[in-house]
Amino acid sequence: QVQLVESGGGLVQPGGSLRLSCAASGFNLDYYTIGWFRQAPGKGREGVLCISASDGSTYYANFVKGRFTMSRDNAKNTVYLQMNSLKPDDTAVYSCAADSWATAQAMCVNGAFSSWGQGTQVTVSS
Repeated sequence: QVQLVESGGGLVQPGGSLRLSCAASGFNLDYYTIGWFRQAPGKGREGVLCISASDGSTYYANFVKGRFTMSRDNAKNTVYLQMNSLKPDDTAVYSCAADSWATAQAMCVNGAFSSWGQGTQVTVSS
């Protein structure tokens, strides 16, 4: 059974950092395009950062460039979203997604994915 489980969310002050985790089971993340999305209350889902499996190309939303990065731990079949310099506008539920065919842009911009996690809440507030 294909499953993605996010963790690591919480309450952080503006300017702080968090690292989110996305653990996969039932498939090998090495061969999948992986992406992070977020949805704030009353707003639509938006792609945050996606990395293609085929060529490693990356799509970053403009609002996270220079602040968020993604990394992998292949041994744990887990990807991480490191978020720095957090702002109140970053408050949202963050979810990870995976797809074996989508490019990074197709995933982040068009929401092309076949597997989706339940999400973890990130709240940025003083």
